[in-house]
Amino acid sequence: MTATATDTGPGVEDRGRAAAAGGRGSGTGGGGARPARLRAWQAGFRRGGIELRHLLRNRKELTGYLSNVVVALLLATFISDDVPGTRIPMAHLTLAGFSAYLLFQIGLLNLPQILVTEREEGTLLRLRATPGGIPAYLIAKSLLIVVMAVGTLVVLLGVGAVLVDGPLPHGPVGWLTLLWVTALGLLAVVPLGAAIGAVLPNPREALALIMLPSMGLLITSGAMFPISRMPALVQDIASVFPLRWMAQGLRAALLPDAARAAEPAGSWQLPTVALVLAAWAVLGFLLAVPLLRRATRRESGSRLTARQDKAQLSGAPTA
Repeated sequence: MTATATDTGPGVEDRGRAAAAGGRGSGTGGGGARPARLRAWQAGFRRGGIELRHLLRNRKELTGYLSNVVVALLLATFISDDVPGTRIPMAHLTLAGFSAYLLFQIGLLNLPQILVTEREEGTLLRLRATPGGIPAYLIAKSLLIVVMAVGTLVVLLGVGAVLVDGPLPHGPVGWLTLLWVTALGLLAVVPLGAAIGAVLPNPREALALIMLPSMGLLITSGAMFPISRMPALVQDIASVFPLRWMAQGLRAALLPDAARAAEPAGSWQLPTVALVLAAWAVLGFLLAVPLLRRATRRESGSRLTARQDKAQLSGAPTA
């Protein structure tokens, strides 16, 4: 249930160096704004493909991500109760909620660690000198995070269905709900994760500063057990954040309609799910774009050297 420490390990450094070529060759040239944007997209997808290949070859990182799937399956194995008021296994509700938490974790915890680590390694400084490098970098990171999140979700639901008779969508409506809740949920948390990564000081503090609040949300947002069991004040606070609605949307996709009896409103509230997640997506984009631009403009060789010198004095490894 924790963000993998491997995001700050050698795998990120290797991906950053090997994928740097993806940002090159995307200069504005003389073809006008539209060709320049097209080249940034092409470079971003090329860079993202390189980073994905490096991720798949890095057993340490893959093990870190898959360990969260193992934790979820173990929890489901040891939960034997039914959802209150229904005959639906509580393990199904837990797997649905944990699926939402994994999407939340990858976007809001792992992405800031990756961004802060690569900033410390000088990746952003190198890309700033490359025409179209920053847009291509952001496109690549978005592709990487989306594939990681969706891949983890597919593994969890697929393996859960085989090993512990876990939940899967019932019919086309369920699959459609799973698709749009996953997409909108990622849109809600990935830009926010990028904004957080733009302001955090260093990789070690990044994990410490965001882990505790995320664990609190995991407990209070109904991802592990019905949110209706929480005090009304806790429910109101949790309802402000996207994880509560991501979990409810995935429960709507994966659980039978009878499970609505355990929801505070007695229904899935899918219009509210869409509205809250869309609001967080807009807020995330409004925060991420200026903060990333500010972080990029502030990068310089002297700042990078000062950070690396400070890391050496504290005994931390440097790039």
